[in-house]
Amino acid sequence: MAEVLRTLRLYVLLQRASARGAMQYRLNTVIGIISGAIWQGTGFAFIWVVMHTFPSLAGWGLAEIAFLYGLRLTAHALAMIPLISVNDIQWVVRNGEFDRFLLRPLNPLVQVMGNRMGISQFGDLLVGVTLLTVAGQSAHVQWNAGVIAFCFVAVVGGALIEAAFFLALCSLSLRMIDTFALRVFVDDVFSKFGSYPMKIFGGVVEWLLTFVLPVAFVAYVPASVVLDKLDNPWALATPLLGVVLIALAYLIWRRQLDHYQSVGH
Repeated sequence: MAEVLRTLRLYVLLQRASARGAMQYRLNTVIGIISGAIWQGTGFAFIWVVMHTFPSLAGWGLAEIAFLYGLRLTAHALAMIPLISVNDIQWVVRNGEFDRFLLRPLNPLVQVMGNRMGISQFGDLLVGVTLLTVAGQSAHVQWNAGVIAFCFVAVVGGALIEAAFFLALCSLSLRMIDTFALRVFVDDVFSKFGSYPMKIFGGVVEWLLTFVLPVAFVAYVPASVVLDKLDNPWALATPLLGVVLIALAYLIWRRQLDHYQSVGH
């Protein structure tokens, strides 16, 4: 436990230093956050246009899909803010910079994560929380302590699910060097399919997005419960699934780390 607390403390110090470095260029930081918010705002704008053509999708109205979108986006932001620097892993490996992480007395993953903070992802978080608040009122969500607690746990669980797939794919770069295209594909599946009710896909696709690539558990399953769309017995599986998957992703990272070879070999 003492080692875990020490590692966590060092990670916080690394991220604090990264944040201070980013704030030396405050205009760039503000632009990064605004850019992230605009990018995600355009994604929701597309949904808004679609919903004006089709007022209901699988029984979901605009406010309800906005709530679903906000839940998914908030989970995505919480996953990417600490992990965004891991996205650079293939360049770190190719340039031989990963070797220095192995020489320091600190978990290499923590060092990679502490390289930089996901600034633009704070824009994602801003849009996500705003949509949750506004859409929740429009969709007549009965906010109380239980619902708030459930949404919080669901968001954390959804973040862990997305983070698990991201980390597992990034860790493959320790052996395969470049997995960027695969990571982009999986991220697109989470962002595009995860923003809509699974029922509109139906059949095999819905099953795949629930039990193979668990996109449904990030936002659809929790949102459907909060919005009284269905009494889903799988709702509480989101945080548990997130913990299991992130643990498996870390094991994959450790396994790939054992087979890492420096670019000098």
